[in-house]
Amino acid sequence: MPAPHGGILQDLVARDASKKAALSQEAQSGSLAQWTLTARQICDIELILNGGFSPLTGFLTEKDYLSVVKNSRLADGTLWTMPITLDVDETFAKSVAPNSRITLLQDGEIPIAILTVTDVYRPDKALEAKEVFRGDPEHPAIRYLNNIAGEYYIGGSLEAIQLPQHYDYPGLRKAPAQLRLEFQSRQWDRIVAFQTRNPMHRAHRELTVRAAREANAKVLIHPVVGLTKPGDIDHHTRVRVYQEIIKRYPNGIAFLSLLPLAMRMGGDREAVWHAIIRKNYGATHFIVGRDHAGPGSNSKGVDFYGPYDAQELVESYKNELDIQVVPFRMVTYLPDEDRYAPIDQIDTSKTRTLNISGTELRKRLRVGGEIPEWFSYPEVVKILRESNPPRPKQGFAIVLEDSLNAPSGQLAIALLSTFLQFGGGRHYKVFEHENNDKLLELIPDFIQAGSGLIVPNQWTSKNVSFGADQNVYTLGASANSDIKLDSVDETIFHIVQKVVLFLEDNGYLVF
Repeated sequence: MPAPHGGILQDLVARDASKKAALSQEAQSGSLAQWTLTARQICDIELILNGGFSPLTGFLTEKDYLSVVKNSRLADGTLWTMPITLDVDETFAKSVAPNSRITLLQDGEIPIAILTVTDVYRPDKALEAKEVFRGDPEHPAIRYLNNIAGEYYIGGSLEAIQLPQHYDYPGLRKAPAQLRLEFQSRQWDRIVAFQTRNPMHRAHRELTVRAAREANAKVLIHPVVGLTKPGDIDHHTRVRVYQEIIKRYPNGIAFLSLLPLAMRMGGDREAVWHAIIRKNYGATHFIVGRDHAGPGSNSKGVDFYGPYDAQELVESYKNELDIQVVPFRMVTYLPDEDRYAPIDQIDTSKTRTLNISGTELRKRLRVGGEIPEWFSYPEVVKILRESNPPRPKQGFAIVLEDSLNAPSGQLAIALLSTFLQFGGGRHYKVFEHENNDKLLELIPDFIQAGSGLIVPNQWTSKNVSFGADQNVYTLGASANSDIKLDSVDETIFHIVQKVVLFLEDNGYLVF
């Protein structure tokens, strides 16, 4: 089993266990400044405290931050490719100073750790975007950096009170020390780690078994259950899939553990980061996929990363990483032989192959199409169908553009009355948001629950954005309208008819 990155597993929970009561008392005394951690910061702090981010023992200081951004190394020269920073707003940043202590809270209630401030600094976000994520403003990490992250970073060391509280899958959330002990108790000394943020199917099972066979190793299925790419299938659905698929491995060859990571979708740099994390968890081998941790392409169809950038960068650091890279080998189904095989070993001009892309799978789930057993196990398909119902069972939202001349209140009532007469079991509602972010953030929840929303007016908040890929459609006569009218002067009856036909064409209504 490899040594942790930097030589020591920085398990701050174990290190600080003897002073937990004193730290907890200090955190609750009311004498310290308090910061409520964001969803990303919760993920980051958990992996700092449990040692998954070894050798880090806190959030990056400006010196370490600049070194990571520019050189992919901490200031002491240790390989580290991703900035792990505590971003805050200007008001909070100006309320603290070096050597002050801050209580870091989960959900504004649970004290997780105390941060002793080393420095407070304003990052060069343009430099971070360019050097770490290659600068495309459409990259999800750069959008986060520019639109969500705070303007200041606070660097400093952490003292652990407890890990963030999770109420789901406690038995599957193994910290690095726990997973290393698990491997030792099983006498596993060669472990291939498999990173995924997607459901697994027969091909994934096949490629991981092949990787284990070639490395004479066991398999660690180590999916991300923190933050992944917007639009990904929720982790509860995926975990049920992983629990089902782990049964399909030969007895004693595979182990499932969940990783509370906030992915940045940072391509090659992120792949190196993932390899470091898996080494800290005790893996000896790591499968690096094609376009590993890449967010795909931008609105012009240009890929953010090359297909093999990640494999090449991880390979270039192999001597420092002390973990063996296993390149992802795409496998395909051979229907005439009823088996899977690596596609690079098949002459596709002579051998018939079958495959279903992720896009095609999502389409079949959306329309209730067949998903054959050669592609996935029936139990897995059942789980996916429960969380991804066909279009007639899906929710949607119709947002009325403000430029329409028809009275928005009457148009909303007309749409609601029309939808209600169709029945079908879907709940319909006129959704008044009052331009309130907290109300707007409920829209995806209503849609996920299968509701049909009529939103009488647009919103001006820049913090909330939805599109057709989330079943949110704008109704109007503008160039960007999803349901396009000939003019803003159309009558309510004409508008209602166009909406009904649009919903029928897109499968939401079936007559």
